[in-house]
Amino acid sequence: MSAMDFKKNTDLDFPHYAIPAANTKEIDLLGLLHVLLAAKKRIIAIAFTFALVGLVITFLMPQKWTSKAVITPAEQTQWNPLRQMMVELQVLGVDAKISRPDVFNLFIKRFQSQSLLEEYMKNSPYVMSQLKGTDIDPLELHRAVVNIAEKMTATDNVQAKDADKAPYVSWTLSFSAPTAGDAQTVLDGYIDYISRMVEQETMQNIRNQIVLKTKEVQQQLELDRVRLTNIHNTNLQRLNYSLEVANAAGIKKPVYSNGQAVKDDPDYSVALGADGIAQKLQIEKNLKDISELNADFQNREYYLTQLQKLSFKDITLEPFKYQLSPSMPVKKDGPGKALIVLLAGILGGFFACGSVLLRDAMRSRDALLEPVAE
Repeated sequence: MSAMDFKKNTDLDFPHYAIPAANTKEIDLLGLLHVLLAAKKRIIAIAFTFALVGLVITFLMPQKWTSKAVITPAEQTQWNPLRQMMVELQVLGVDAKISRPDVFNLFIKRFQSQSLLEEYMKNSPYVMSQLKGTDIDPLELHRAVVNIAEKMTATDNVQAKDADKAPYVSWTLSFSAPTAGDAQTVLDGYIDYISRMVEQETMQNIRNQIVLKTKEVQQQLELDRVRLTNIHNTNLQRLNYSLEVANAAGIKKPVYSNGQAVKDDPDYSVALGADGIAQKLQIEKNLKDISELNADFQNREYYLTQLQKLSFKDITLEPFKYQLSPSMPVKKDGPGKALIVLLAGILGGFFACGSVLLRDAMRSRDALLEPVAE
């Protein structure tokens, strides 16, 4: 092969080859920014549309307001009238063991009771207002009560690991409702409902202890009265026998009055003589109440009278102390309208930018494929 033929065969036809593609790993930021600026009206319109949708959603979202109350165990000053009554109970031997921490724990226990909460809600005007205008079906009422009851919470403010470091015990009680007024009203009403229940239960326990002690003393008195009656009847019989023995022995006067030494009978005493025994027998027969000469029996009767005089009508019991009474919510739960609208607008902007860049990338790809196809 000649040199001319080799040169002819090795010549390349460069115009028929495509230009090498650029490195796909490189990103032209200025180009992307130019694309976004060119479609700024479209991006702004989409972002504005998303913001409007977010605003509409804020009006359609259910409102949620939460009322809160913070409570601690009752203080000593709140229990002064009850403490005075407890002193009387201790003096009279009534075992009524109640303390401020125990009553506070009982309040928390009753507050967290699902059955008590459902019972309160069934009779609450708030639940009836939620079902106004509809036929009250027992199943629907139960569902509504359960759903509302789930919004009532009690939270211990002291964690278990920090219990030793906490200066005092406190709990936060809260309830959420569609309006601020309903949240405060329902929480305040339920706290009062449980407070009255705990007060009645505690005072009833004290009354039960008093009743038990009173019955115990009454039964003891009945047994003592029977015992004294039997002793009285036995004494009468012995005096009758002693009188007969004294008359048979001819002892009219007490044997120690004339200097005589007589060994008295151990069963039927004749030392008083017939006249003395007869007088003693008459006195015993004239006793109208066998307890007149028994100081112990009279003391127990007085003790019973004092027990029966105990009264708790004017005594009130407060299970807790408010650190924060049920509050009127001033801010609804969850993000505000402005934040939702802002987030919706940002989301719309991202969506618009993504769609613009994707559309431009599709066009660029089509433009590169057209020369190759030709």
